[in-house]
Amino acid sequence: MEELKKFARYFSPYKLNVIFGILFILCSMAFGLAVPYLVGQAIDDISAEATWNKIIYYPLAILGVNFLSGVFLFWQRRLLINASRHIEYDMRRDFYASLVNQPLEYFQNNRVGDLMARATNDLSAIRQIVGPMILYSFQAIFALCIVLPILLRTNIKLTLLILIPMPFVSLTVKFLGGQIHVRFEKIQEFFSDITARAQENLSGVRVVRAYAQETSEIEKFQELNREYAKRNISLVKYGAAMRPLLFFFIGLGFVIIVAVGVPMTVRGEITAGEFTSYILYLQRMIWYLIALGYVVNLYQRGTASLKRFNVVLETEPTIKDAIDARKQPQIQGKIEFRNLTFGYNGKPVLRDINLEIEPGKTVALVGKTGSGKSTLVSLVPRLLDAPEDTIFIDDVPIHRFPLEQIRRAIGFVPQETFLFSDTLAENIAFGVDVQSPKSKVQSQENNRLTTNDGKSASESSNGRQSAIRNLQPEIERAAEIAGLADDIKDFPYKYEQLVGERGITLSGGQKQRTAIARAVMRNPRILILDDSLSAVDTYTEEKILNGLRDVRQNRTTLIVSHRISTVRDADLICVMHNGQIIERGTHDELIRLGGEYADLYERQLLEEELDATS
Repeated sequence: MEELKKFARYFSPYKLNVIFGILFILCSMAFGLAVPYLVGQAIDDISAEATWNKIIYYPLAILGVNFLSGVFLFWQRRLLINASRHIEYDMRRDFYASLVNQPLEYFQNNRVGDLMARATNDLSAIRQIVGPMILYSFQAIFALCIVLPILLRTNIKLTLLILIPMPFVSLTVKFLGGQIHVRFEKIQEFFSDITARAQENLSGVRVVRAYAQETSEIEKFQELNREYAKRNISLVKYGAAMRPLLFFFIGLGFVIIVAVGVPMTVRGEITAGEFTSYILYLQRMIWYLIALGYVVNLYQRGTASLKRFNVVLETEPTIKDAIDARKQPQIQGKIEFRNLTFGYNGKPVLRDINLEIEPGKTVALVGKTGSGKSTLVSLVPRLLDAPEDTIFIDDVPIHRFPLEQIRRAIGFVPQETFLFSDTLAENIAFGVDVQSPKSKVQSQENNRLTTNDGKSASESSNGRQSAIRNLQPEIERAAEIAGLADDIKDFPYKYEQLVGERGITLSGGQKQRTAIARAVMRNPRILILDDSLSAVDTYTEEKILNGLRDVRQNRTTLIVSHRISTVRDADLICVMHNGQIIERGTHDELIRLGGEYADLYERQLLEEELDATS
């Protein structure tokens, strides 16, 4: 019940749909249940005196009430099923927003396949609670409320006999419903394992093929798939048993009624028309009681999925706006680290970092793998969360900025380049808001699902494409700065070239340069390049660095690199070791110092000489 209480908030915007839907269920039931009465009246009336007026009247009356029942049936389904789709849309929207706001650690602890299963399979089961379950539940309730008094009024003795098998019906629903809930919850969890396995294999298809593990992975997936099928078959047994058992026990009552009712009709205690009406009403009630078994099935499945779904929705992001966060003046780019110590799971990764970076300056971080360089720069956009009052931007503690303001002021190129399965132009312009003002207002004012045959989605897509075309000069300039423009000239579709999932059609260097172009395109106040030139050759690196010199003049730049050639022109170079800054200065100053940096420089010079002579 607790899960359903949380779920109830999604009904609020559509309460009129639900209220009128339930009202139309009542209207449809009222007209539909008039049919048995008219049939009984017709039998008795025509049996007493058959006239053409009666023969014409009763069929037309039955046809009329059936038609009206059908009209209300259409509207009840239209309103309730529409509401279920709207609620599904709202839940999917909230689910996605919840995931997007989670920090990086969340996705390290939760498999993508499991999250995808909750967003698809579980959500479909939850939707059944809103549409079919409400529909059939109220049909059964109204049927009992209308039919039972009619049956009692017709004949109390026969009606009491119906109650004999009812305890068996209740026990069947209780036992089988509980089994369905437990098994379905386990099946959904197992489905997450299958989804995760498929997602990992598809994402890592290059590794699978490189190690010739296709057959092995297919066999592993078949084992999971076979087990999933076995569990579903076990669930089906309980679901399949529920309806026949309900039919059987309710049918017992029906047999009793026939055995007792026919002799009563013969003796004249009840007319043939009344008995016929009674049987027809009983048939209707039996059908709705059977539908209750289906409702129980839907309820057990839906609540099991709702529990899994709410786990994600109720997970509070560990990195979010602080209570005292307020929009600050436009960021100029000054960054300061004060006595910063940071670690994972209690293990320090950064120790006592003190560093001040003036606006417009370029600071480079070098050092061995695992020295803390990437962790340090990830703290600036709050991809990782530093302790309070240890990082300042423009002399304001970073936690007092809204997350959106900080991140909009930063262009970040991470170590692991990620490109979307879209065109090059779309990937480069990703960090720029290319939504037209009109569509932006519409999206803010109308965040509800509309039924317009997909026109809104098409118009939004066309509007975005038009906005991208308007940004073409800026996109080309960013590509030129990133050293990507010459490569694009060789592509068949130029900037409209599709790059495939994760940029699979591009080389490592091309992906890195696309990511750099994406950061430059944003025109940020702070530019962070986290080892973003590792996949390009020295010639291309020099070309990119030349292009970035003009860009870096008016913005604060943080560069993480293992190559001396990448950082030698920086205003300040910091050498990191075991989470600490052990050396700092310009290139020339650090060479004269003769420490870690000078040693790294000499080793790289030696490697270049060996490469040149080999």
